[in-house]
Amino acid sequence: MARPSGRKPPTLLPSAPRPERQVAFAFGLSAESRAAAFLIAKGYRIVARRWRSPVGEIDIVARRRKTLVFVEVKARERLDDAAEAVIVRQQRRIIAAAEAWLASHPDDINSDMRFDVVLVAPKSIPRHIMAAFDASN
Repeated sequence: MARPSGRKPPTLLPSAPRPERQVAFAFGLSAESRAAAFLIAKGYRIVARRWRSPVGEIDIVARRRKTLVFVEVKARERLDDAAEAVIVRQQRRIIAAAEAWLASHPDDINSDMRFDVVLVAPKSIPRHIMAAFDASN
């Protein structure tokens, strides 16, 4: 069936995310902002937030003195639940994303590097776990 000339085909609008996904996304953004503010208060300089590569995302890339820090932020209702959420598969993805960071930022290759985790829960001070895992995992 021919379309009348000059008319565009109807476009499909993407469906809106489910409300629970929107709440989770906002909770995660808020947690990342709290974690970044917490790290800044501890003397870190935020280099990037939510840095994406084809192999994964790094929530926060920070620097303190000569150390480049790749930070995973985990938010849950309780800090202990957040700590349990950093699983080995996720660590591998973060390590792969860090390698992608280094490939795209060659000046950082000679920096000392570390993988930290910041745990965030409502009504709690964030918990910073330095060297939470390493690239040999």
